[in-house]
Amino acid sequence: MGLVVFTDLDGTLLDHGSYSWEAARPALEALKARGVPVVLATSKTAAEVAVLHDALDLGDTPAIVENGAGLYRPGEAISGGADYARIRQALQDVPTELRAVFEGFGDVSEARVAELTGLSEEAAALARQRMYSEPGSWTGTDAELSHFKAMLGMYGVSARHGGRFLTLSLGRTKADAMREVMDMLGATVTIALGDAPNDREMLETADYGVIVRNDQGTGLPPMDGEEDGHIRRTEAPGPEGWAEAVLALLNEIEKD
Repeated sequence: MGLVVFTDLDGTLLDHGSYSWEAARPALEALKARGVPVVLATSKTAAEVAVLHDALDLGDTPAIVENGAGLYRPGEAISGGADYARIRQALQDVPTELRAVFEGFGDVSEARVAELTGLSEEAAALARQRMYSEPGSWTGTDAELSHFKAMLGMYGVSARHGGRFLTLSLGRTKADAMREVMDMLGATVTIALGDAPNDREMLETADYGVIVRNDQGTGLPPMDGEEDGHIRRTEAPGPEGWAEAVLALLNEIEKD
């Protein structure tokens, strides 16, 4: 049917607290039975995604990593790092008072990343293998954040809030990577699911966008397209809501 599903992970396909996708299994199996590719689109690194990609048995389908800044291609070596080095250099030039209220993954130990994310230290080590972006905790004021963004913008670095962290990148979004993957896979119909502000463009780009309820995250305000059904919201959170939405959309698309 030319259908491709793009999905965020934390708080969407994966439970916000446990990182489990068990509740989504019926929908994942339904997609697999129909030969529908599932493209992970996440803030996670390629090193992290490689493990999940294998566990989810997604075959040779590519994945979008680090919020669209790069792609993971199964079977290909993970390489890069120039973007990340540029971001870290920009951070060195931020005024001390602003730098003090941003705690990036590159500033702390694996144990601290594990504490911030709820991951095991082994998984946290994979999360610190950054190539394209730098997530971190922001503890400053809104005014300080505006100044922080302006300073980074002088170096071509942007900052956006996701479900848990403020993430710095060179500006490429999940939607940018999504269009690239759509061309690669020959997609004619797309579903995108996400729960946070950094998913907005991806949801708007898809034929069907799904905002998955996440009571623990930043959330998304009302969006254009909700009134006509182009974008919809789930009642259940995380992978349970993900499964309900995907199965309902499959039924809807197959009836057309």
